[in-house]
Amino acid sequence: MTTFEDLKWRGLIKDISSEELEEKLNKGGMTFYIGTDPTADSLHVGHLSSFLISKRLQLAGHHPILLVGGGTGLIGDPRPTTERAMASKEQIEYNFNKLKKQVEDIFGFEVVNNYDWIKDINVLDFLRDYGKFFNINNMLNKDIIRRRLENGITYTEFSYTILQALDFKYLHENRGVDLQCAGSDQWGNITSGIDLIRKATGDEVYAFTMPLVTDSQGKKFGKSEGNALWLDKEKTSSYKLYQFFINVEDCMVIDYLKIYTFLSKEEIEELEKENNAHPEERKAHKALAREIITFLHGKDEYDKAVSLAEHLFSNNFKDLSKRDIEELFATNDIKEVSCNKNIVDFLVDMQVVSSKREAREFVSNGAISINGDKVNDINFIVDDSCFIDDTYIVVKRGKKNYYIGKK
Repeated sequence: MTTFEDLKWRGLIKDISSEELEEKLNKGGMTFYIGTDPTADSLHVGHLSSFLISKRLQLAGHHPILLVGGGTGLIGDPRPTTERAMASKEQIEYNFNKLKKQVEDIFGFEVVNNYDWIKDINVLDFLRDYGKFFNINNMLNKDIIRRRLENGITYTEFSYTILQALDFKYLHENRGVDLQCAGSDQWGNITSGIDLIRKATGDEVYAFTMPLVTDSQGKKFGKSEGNALWLDKEKTSSYKLYQFFINVEDCMVIDYLKIYTFLSKEEIEELEKENNAHPEERKAHKALAREIITFLHGKDEYDKAVSLAEHLFSNNFKDLSKRDIEELFATNDIKEVSCNKNIVDFLVDMQVVSSKREAREFVSNGAISINGDKVNDINFIVDDSCFIDDTYIVVKRGKKNYYIGKK
């Protein structure tokens, strides 16, 4: 397939500014940019699809530039409902530096900061050199603006589209950028940039957008939705990424393989056949988790995530480290506990059971395990030897209930 055909097959093309762009994408040699504002100190899986598109374009012979909006981040892209809370300059600068390093480490892209060229523009030059090219009626018709008119929108947010258009013009004139790609929610801002460049310079530039990636409920991946999966493994561990992608719905896994991996059309279609024939084997899901985690964090992190999953499945934790326990049970409540106690008293103190009678019943029935070992003796003593790395103890009640104690 050509580059454009591959992007279409993967479902990565939504809006396109010109039919000429298909040939240009196939030919290679364009300098393009993608942008993100430093509203957090890490990218998340919601960003990953567009960054992987940029990687695909790079492999097809195009040159990527990543713009991290240290300037536009101080203003804030309009949200569909309410105005964003403004971040401090110090926070924006901190986030920029973190994102710059992350992108360079993972993708190897060149990173620029629009604060470098926006900061020196005074208000008169802004209005004379840029504002005069924007028709208010057209701006009001932008989808994101129109949705905010009923409840009101500040001039600060209203002017964001001009700043993003300014970025496109600056990069076109100073870095030879002739293409912008972004999520479909940015189409209005992107076309503002195309119009500005055409009116101010007479040059023709191009753009395309990709559909926003959502889960099966139609929610996009992002921190505003409360389901962010961060690319920083200190914020979202490789194990947590593994658990998420290994458990995605069957109806979404093939779409995600197309979007998030570099597997070929033939490989993905084979996985689709196997998924339809033997969904219980979850080969497509395992391939998805493997490709994403290996790309982001390396094979060792993927192997570690698989190992932790196998330990959880086999209910065997004795050879793990305290760091492993923290990754496995990050969402569990961890209770401070003391040791050298009878198992009955210990279970009550950890709130695994509601009474000593209940504790004795669970122990006698073989429903309690510690670090994977069954405990069926009500006289068992929980001592220092029961704590992993002299720190954590994992108590399991029944088939699925885990309780984590910490000395």
